[in-house]
Amino acid sequence: MLVGAHTRVVHPKVIPACPSGFSHRVLAMTEVSKRILVTGGTGLVGRAIEKVVADGEGRPDEEWIFVSSRDADLTSSSETKALFERHKPTHVIHLAAMVGGLFKNLRSNLDFWRTNIHINDNVLHSAYESGVQKVVSCLSTCIFPDKTTYPIDETMIHNGPPHSSNFGYSYAKRMIDVQNRGYSEQHGQRFTAVIPTNVFGPHDNFNIEDGHVLPGLIHKVYLAKQSSSALTVWGTGKPRRQFIYSLDLARLFLWVLREYDEVEPIILSVGEEDEVSIQEAAEAIAEAMEFGGELVFDTTKSDGQFKKTASNAKLRRYLPEFQFTPFRKAVKETCAWFNANYANARK
Repeated sequence: MLVGAHTRVVHPKVIPACPSGFSHRVLAMTEVSKRILVTGGTGLVGRAIEKVVADGEGRPDEEWIFVSSRDADLTSSSETKALFERHKPTHVIHLAAMVGGLFKNLRSNLDFWRTNIHINDNVLHSAYESGVQKVVSCLSTCIFPDKTTYPIDETMIHNGPPHSSNFGYSYAKRMIDVQNRGYSEQHGQRFTAVIPTNVFGPHDNFNIEDGHVLPGLIHKVYLAKQSSSALTVWGTGKPRRQFIYSLDLARLFLWVLREYDEVEPIILSVGEEDEVSIQEAAEAIAEAMEFGGELVFDTTKSDGQFKKTASNAKLRRYLPEFQFTPFRKAVKETCAWFNANYANARK
């Protein structure tokens, strides 16, 4: 396997692309004290981190290495170990996972559990064995108990079973928190995790059947506009969600990697006051896409969990001045990216 054809190495000081035909970007090297390996580097959040690093948020002593499933099968312990031996990272941002929307989870809970358990155990153990100084893993608000009080916060992760619709993915993600505590107590490792709310932005998966709600709606609006038909939204439109723009999340990931020293996870989210309904999200997309057709709600489809309102009070104690991109502005930028990249977007 020609790893160099897929791995993207990013350093804040850019060298023009070489004529070798490789797709990765090799950037100017200074004295590097951090080699940061990003698993899931071609996904929504990985691409966002790469962009903010390249746009000026990176530091001269950092080298960023973005890898994807083409570089290693992380469900294989031997391939994961070889990946770490090849790149010798000092720090890891662990984004790789088997992911999908509500209906894919409903069909494949066992697959989600088994695949993600293998990925997470292999990445964390390879990081430990290879002497990685810090790992930041990515969890999800779906890990929280279904029966709970709101807003949810970081102390409530293990207080009860998650929603039955995605229990496989949720329990696998919860185990990262358990493993982080184990590596800290038994080996003194600096392994932690973040819990973003619903992430969206450029490079998302816009698959209607198996993607998440907002990118799926963007694709639906695009098609409805092309065919001059109504927009059909699955469910009642009443469930409420907190959406975080991928570029905002990327900036927060950099802060967590550099500054956040707790083992306990931290919720990365807009405030409770910024929660929107699925209907409001659909209307914002329709406006951004200049779609004037009818919105129809298919109430035969499941709504899933009604709400997962999360508190970002812990984040605000650390970063009281952090500015999130307004929801409608972020939606407009995402829709513009999708329109411009429709041919190559994941869908």
